[in-house]
Amino acid sequence: MSQIPTPHIGAKLNEIADTVLMPGDPLRAKFIAENFLTDVNCFNKVRNMLGFTGTYKGKKISVMGGGMGMPSIGIYSYELFNFYNVQRIIRIGSAGAINSKVNLKDIVLAMGACTDSNFGSQYKLNGIFAPIADFNLLKNAESYAQSLGINTFVGNIYSSDVFYSDESVLPKWDKMGVLAVEMEAAALYMNAAKSGKKALCMLTISDCPLRGLSLSSDERETGFCNMINISLETAIS
Repeated sequence: MSQIPTPHIGAKLNEIADTVLMPGDPLRAKFIAENFLTDVNCFNKVRNMLGFTGTYKGKKISVMGGGMGMPSIGIYSYELFNFYNVQRIIRIGSAGAINSKVNLKDIVLAMGACTDSNFGSQYKLNGIFAPIADFNLLKNAESYAQSLGINTFVGNIYSSDVFYSDESVLPKWDKMGVLAVEMEAAALYMNAAKSGKKALCMLTISDCPLRGLSLSSDERETGFCNMINISLETAIS
């Protein structure tokens, strides 16, 4: 496939910036575009996976939904990296806390992403690939968060293919020092590595499954402003 628009993104070649912020929820992408960017243009409505390009502090930035799960973000990030010449994708998502020190609304910067997914088998490597963030994106995000006094954790996360499970595996991951669980970062990091591009996953804790705590759906959609500010400043750094 070499032609654009792609089957999943209806944009023309120059309508997407070289840095894309990628929440899972397309309505969160819309919220960010309307409240944080200026001179906004909607470049994608295919499958209602909304994508927008605008300006933040004089720099062109795009924001687009990535959906739920590794197959979904795997498709969108692959097309952005390989067909639209996007250089950096910063996932801004929600996650469940695993580590007991991580609480609701804390921010986790994913240095690495463990996974139970078979996504990496496509590369036919003679071992297990360790998906990691781009160091400079990670460093800049952590530095900006610290400057604002935002409570931020940096470390390993768990990208799972399973949302509902008969038996929780989270305590086992907790024993390995894993901070939080989500469903997309490992695929994003693998696509970035394969295409020679850069990626970072930053997560706001929306629930603590081992403690029975959670945010409402409205809070998940619009209540992640600290993470959004960190991602925008990272995008222009």
